[in-house]
Amino acid sequence: MKNLKLFISILFATVISFAGLSSDSLISNGLVEPQILEEYVPSSDILHNIFAKEKEGSADISWLIDYEAMPKLREAGYSVVIKWNTDIGAKRHKGGYANSDWTSIHDIPLDATHYKLKGLKGGEKHVYKVGIEKGDVQVFSDKQKFKTERAWGIFRILVLIGALGMFIYGMKVMSEGLQQAAGSRLRKMLASITSNRFKGVLTGFGITSIVQSSSVTTVMTVSFVNAGLLTLMQSAGVMMGANIGTTITAWLINLFGFKVSMSSYALVIIAIGAPFLFFGKSKMKAWAGAIIGFALLFMGLGELKGAVPGLDASSPLVQFFADYNTGSFASILMFVGLGTIVTVVIQSSSAAMALTMTLVAAGVIPFEVAAAMVLGENIGTTITAELASLIGNVHAKRSARIHSMFNIIGVIWAILLMPFLIDGIVWIMDVMGAGNPIPEYGADGSIIKKDSYNTGIAIFHTTFNLLNVILLIGFVPQLVRLAERTVKSKGEEDEEFHLEFISAGMMSTPDLSISEAKKEIEKFGSITQRMNGFVSSLLVEKETKKIGKLIKKVKKYEEITDRIELEVADYLAKVSQGEMSTDTSIRIRGMLSMIGDLERIGDIYYQVSKTIESKHEKKIWFSPEHRQKLVNLANLVDEAFDIMMENLSENYSNVTIQKAIEKEKEINKLRNQIRKQHLEDIGSGKYDTVTATFYSNIFHSLEKVGDHIINVTEGLTGDIE
Repeated sequence: MKNLKLFISILFATVISFAGLSSDSLISNGLVEPQILEEYVPSSDILHNIFAKEKEGSADISWLIDYEAMPKLREAGYSVVIKWNTDIGAKRHKGGYANSDWTSIHDIPLDATHYKLKGLKGGEKHVYKVGIEKGDVQVFSDKQKFKTERAWGIFRILVLIGALGMFIYGMKVMSEGLQQAAGSRLRKMLASITSNRFKGVLTGFGITSIVQSSSVTTVMTVSFVNAGLLTLMQSAGVMMGANIGTTITAWLINLFGFKVSMSSYALVIIAIGAPFLFFGKSKMKAWAGAIIGFALLFMGLGELKGAVPGLDASSPLVQFFADYNTGSFASILMFVGLGTIVTVVIQSSSAAMALTMTLVAAGVIPFEVAAAMVLGENIGTTITAELASLIGNVHAKRSARIHSMFNIIGVIWAILLMPFLIDGIVWIMDVMGAGNPIPEYGADGSIIKKDSYNTGIAIFHTTFNLLNVILLIGFVPQLVRLAERTVKSKGEEDEEFHLEFISAGMMSTPDLSISEAKKEIEKFGSITQRMNGFVSSLLVEKETKKIGKLIKKVKKYEEITDRIELEVADYLAKVSQGEMSTDTSIRIRGMLSMIGDLERIGDIYYQVSKTIESKHEKKIWFSPEHRQKLVNLANLVDEAFDIMMENLSENYSNVTIQKAIEKEKEINKLRNQIRKQHLEDIGSGKYDTVTATFYSNIFHSLEKVGDHIINVTEGLTGDIE
């Protein structure tokens, strides 16, 4: 009989082993109580669905006990036991389950389905086993593993910032790649907005949807206003469209970032884009950047989801939002302010939106709080256009101000109508069958997570921006006037390259039209002369900060010359299409030559400024004697400019070229003297070859400016090749 019982014990132990269980018999006296196992343990697993949910310094262990075995096990007095150890500790002692250094929790009721292990070290791997026991009889599952999350501290904050940084970098790479691949078409598309504000809205929406960055569209718009290619009225429509286009980001995150793990396919996407890097054509490389940036964007989003802490109802952060989310006007304002600050700090409304949607998906913040933060993000995104306009003229500043006023006015009415907006979103989602975005709370007070929360955020973001455009597009003239009143002009220098003479279109006759173009070219000449003053100051300036400001001015003015040449040339081309006299034809040809020379002067001064910047960065200094010679040459060039400006203001038929020729000879003579002395100084070793190269580049460039100045006067007299 004893042998029979031993045989049955071995048989049941084998069955249990195949079922994924192991029996820790022989714990005290080497004997098992097989009669319980024989009578009550069914052929299926006793313990199943065992898993651990990792948290910060803890783990929630869950399991299920076979339903049929439960009554018999309870009657026999069995309970649940959990043993755990660190992964390293378990490997040190190969003795396994019976080893004394394993921590055990005994007498867990059979009815329990989970148990929370607390006080564990964060970021450490552990092994554990769940079993049932009675006295010395223990039956355990196979070993399982979990790794606790790190406690929320500096490391987790850095991980969160790093994930956000990857998201922003991916968006930047993708946006820049798309701009390079299709940039010229986008610029032409934007520059062609001349009919009405509604067309501007569609264009702003289209460009922002493509490049996935409202900042790119708004900055491009500000720069076009700065160059006089767009009016304030036209720019307002583009800005409005950009606000609608940026809502596409929320839909991409909602559709791909949470419901489909795009980060899982990121490497596959990179594998598709990487081969384009090895193509010779720059456009193919640009597409590679766009594709790789798209993958990095979703990799960053995936990491962002993992970096956000898993918080329960008792956590301080959740309590903070719960305490202050009273639905009052003050609490809404507070969260709008929070969204604004986050966007200003991150410098990307798309990244701020991703962070907000991640917090909602993690159950950290409820829908109402996220909606208020989205409104704040709409205010925060205006900082990009405002920063871009700082170095622009008054028109650029007014364009940025229109964008800010548009968003701020929209947020004000949305705050006042927030309860109605929330109810409207709930109704829309109910009609769509998309669920309810308002949080549901569990018995412990924690938020029950639903996919519909982020759908609600995407719908809210789109609805708000659409309504804002619909409400305010009829008030664009009023917004323009308000911007003009709040951003005052600082005078001629602030207005200088907003074309004012030919912007109204062609006059009734070609002669009248070229008269308007003459005024614009005269203004063009004064701009290039002002650049000579900037470069002259650069030659003697030693303070890094002042040098930086002067170089920025030169760069801005060089962009001005490019735009003016383009616009005036286009204007003159249209004038030449009509019937005209021979004299008018000669005048137009001379004007085209003049604006080409003036634009080239702008390019030369920009190159000189970059040479001086490089010289300063490399700490290369000219002697006072050499510096004075360059200043003298620049002064002669300025005198040549005076003669040119005098000629430009004259009636072209009265212009004589003699004074200009004499000044050009003076410039060439001084240039020859400087070059001769320069060669002697190199031979005597007064300065090294690097310094000599910088010096030579500058005085040769200044002499070239003199050549182009005389060319302008030749264009005035019609004496051109």
